[in-house]
Amino acid sequence: MKGNIVVGQSGGPTAVINSSVAGVYAAAKKLGVKKIYGMVHGIEGFLEDKMIDLGDYLDDETGIELLKRTPSAFLGSCRFKMPKIEGHEDVYEKIFEIMEKHDIECLFYAGGNDSMDTVKMLSDYAAAHNKPQRFMGVPKTIDNDLPVTDHCPGYGSAAKYIAASLKEIIRDNESFGAKKPTICIVEIMGRNAGWLTAAAALAKGDDCSGCDAIYLPERVFDIDKFMADVKELAATKSSVVIAVSEGVKVADGRYVCEIGREVAVDAFGHKQMSGTAVMLADKIAAETGLKTRAIEFSTLQRAATHLASLTDINEAFQVGYDAVMAAEEGKTGMMITLDRNGDAPYQCGTSAYDIHAIANVERNVPDEWITADGKGLTDGYEKYARPLIMGELQPLFVNGLPRHLVRK
Repeated sequence: MKGNIVVGQSGGPTAVINSSVAGVYAAAKKLGVKKIYGMVHGIEGFLEDKMIDLGDYLDDETGIELLKRTPSAFLGSCRFKMPKIEGHEDVYEKIFEIMEKHDIECLFYAGGNDSMDTVKMLSDYAAAHNKPQRFMGVPKTIDNDLPVTDHCPGYGSAAKYIAASLKEIIRDNESFGAKKPTICIVEIMGRNAGWLTAAAALAKGDDCSGCDAIYLPERVFDIDKFMADVKELAATKSSVVIAVSEGVKVADGRYVCEIGREVAVDAFGHKQMSGTAVMLADKIAAETGLKTRAIEFSTLQRAATHLASLTDINEAFQVGYDAVMAAEEGKTGMMITLDRNGDAPYQCGTSAYDIHAIANVERNVPDEWITADGKGLTDGYEKYARPLIMGELQPLFVNGLPRHLVRK
């Protein structure tokens, strides 16, 4: 590369998205790139020419190591939907004008489904208008729903947090041994794909009884059947813990969380999910008189860098690094994928794949990994997911708390 590069972050942050920025930076420095810019608040900020020089933060090894241990999006994220090219050419021209102004020849964008759509449209516009700039996608999503890639950076750490937290919740809920059980409903992120909620299955082990039921959005949610299941569990157990995806739907297509109320919609037309656990816990309490507790992990499951998976951190770094190397080879309009090569021991490589097969496509939990009764996961899922949560990277503690890298 003879010019400069820019990297941005988009969508919901993860515990390891900053490791991908570190990987981009490390590869670019190795190649001798002059300036490595970071978009401030993704493509939305880039359209306003808002950038920082990453060298101001990462020129020494301490900065990179601190960035790996920093949650959320160091550069700032956004949920900005690029308009269709036709009729909005001025928006695209502005992006290329800014790239030319700063001598930026490659743009790297870390994100999920919608972010890969941005990479697709920018690379398509460049190809149609003979622009030399290149665009590469860096996968990121705790939802783990990008196609082609075996898994997505961010998922392993979120799964580790979910499984660890559920072990603690189960231990707490079991401690009282009351004649009437407490019914604990734990709500986990996942609009249409149940990968995160599936991670609840990893809590079970020789020191933990595991969840009593796990409900994914891949199966229709029958509220009457759910209530019958809860009553049956309550009749035989002193503690009941159930994991449920925020995106479970009833037969008519409505999300459980929107029954009886309106929910907001974001820039991409996605309904804002929240309230599934509360709705179900309230219904149980009203119909049975049992004590209930609703727990919503919310942003905790994507921000817990103190419990991040080392495997996840290393792979997030690698996809950022390899995106730069692919661009150096002249590739554009592609995303780096993680390609599993073995399970015993676990091995994973990377490759670059056409963004058109990835953008705006969601991958669900395979049906064969969901138990026949629709309330749990099979051993096939655990074999897939267990390697992704392995290893730890200790935070750098200052005054008793983890230290983070922040923009000036």
